[in-house]
Amino acid sequence: MEQEKEIIAVREREHSVMLRVEEGGGDGKDSAKKVETAVHVAGEETQVEVKTRSKRVAALDAFRGLTIVLMILVDDAGGAYERIDHSPWNGCTLADFVMPFFLFIVGVAVALALKRIPKVSEAIKKVVIRTLKLLFWGLLLQGGYSHAPDDLSYGVDMKHIRWCGILQRIALVYFVVALIEILTTKLRPTIIGSGPFAIFSAYYWQWIGGLIAFVLYMVLIFTLYVPDWSFVLHNPGDVNDGKRFTVQCGVRGHLGPACNAVGYVDRQVWGINHLYSQPVWIRSKDCTDSSSSMGPLRKDAPSWCLAPFEPEGLLSSISAILSGVIGVHYGHVLIHFKVHSERLKQWLLMGFGLLICGIILHFTNAIPINKQLYSFSYVCFTAGAAGIVFSAFYILIDLWSLRMPFLFLEWIGMNSMLVFVMAAEGIFPAFVNGWYYETPKKSLVHWIHEHVFVNVWHSERLGTLLYVIFAEIVFWAVVAGILHRLGIYWKL
Repeated sequence: MEQEKEIIAVREREHSVMLRVEEGGGDGKDSAKKVETAVHVAGEETQVEVKTRSKRVAALDAFRGLTIVLMILVDDAGGAYERIDHSPWNGCTLADFVMPFFLFIVGVAVALALKRIPKVSEAIKKVVIRTLKLLFWGLLLQGGYSHAPDDLSYGVDMKHIRWCGILQRIALVYFVVALIEILTTKLRPTIIGSGPFAIFSAYYWQWIGGLIAFVLYMVLIFTLYVPDWSFVLHNPGDVNDGKRFTVQCGVRGHLGPACNAVGYVDRQVWGINHLYSQPVWIRSKDCTDSSSSMGPLRKDAPSWCLAPFEPEGLLSSISAILSGVIGVHYGHVLIHFKVHSERLKQWLLMGFGLLICGIILHFTNAIPINKQLYSFSYVCFTAGAAGIVFSAFYILIDLWSLRMPFLFLEWIGMNSMLVFVMAAEGIFPAFVNGWYYETPKKSLVHWIHEHVFVNVWHSERLGTLLYVIFAEIVFWAVVAGILHRLGIYWKL
């Protein structure tokens, strides 16, 4: 009888431990602690051994891997299938999900990585160093210094260096959300109270940060006066090279391509020569009759069709902080809710709510979905989609254990920086192209593209798509898998 009571007591303690175990992780990892209790009954003596084992939430890596795969696909196959490339202005295509998906997973990773902060000053130091590393790689890869993969030259005229880019925006969002997470560590709850909004009130400082970013963006985009502006076309070989064009504006609250506050702020802060020189609006109906494909400019095309515009600019990056804050919230749910159904309820309710909000704002013409402006409806729509996709991965991989079909995404996700630099930014094919025969067009990369894919399928478009899928995505999935088996990861 006494032994039975002790066994019952042990099981109660085991259950209590199970409820108290926190999930941990860092840098996009979640290490859910699995408790194994061994009960040894020998006469009147009972021993309880509690062992913890780290279990990675694979959905995080798979989601990150999916984002890298989408980037490679739309960057390298978007020229052949331009409908998956960025929307020329309003609307949302496959390519438009890449940036907010990146920022969403950055937010989730921040919540998990900074769940425990032994020393605030050390944590801030690490965040600052990582931010600087991201800025450095962003400038190197997208500032104009690297001309990979087809142009084998390198170097950039500092009068025309591009200061903004994908990694620069990620750096800004990461720095802001991580700093809020660190500086509010003493206000962080250990137990979330009951109620549908308890998780929101527990981390109100994170939402205040998001609210400040939202208000600042909305006030500036609708109240800033945008005057007339001019630019000089820098396009060697073009008949208009060196010619100055003037764009007439003189408006406030305009959300069109030419006279919006996003472009105005970037022209004032960075200078027009430091903006992205090939914006996607050149494929819009105002600029070409071939929209949304690339085609010759219309004879009556407005002058701004040839103007530079920064899609990862300053004001739009302030709005992008919201994507990171929403990702942080998903990370907090993962930490505090231990039951699968509770996590999914929180995630899916918010995901579908954001998705519906974005759709309503877009189709009522209140605030169109626009990646170039990073509009509020775009934040809602893409963050909602990210939450739903992440939840689906969690169900399939971590709940139903259907891990095998998504292993290649996990491998890429665990070495995302390596694949981003080598594949998405074209550094590896540029290296291979450097070993050519007679002319740069006679390299291994070009030979595989033409003879293994395009000529076999007798289609430039289909051949390009298959090349991107097999020679880039599948190839780097295999490389990432091998590196994973060897325990080799490249992290900033």
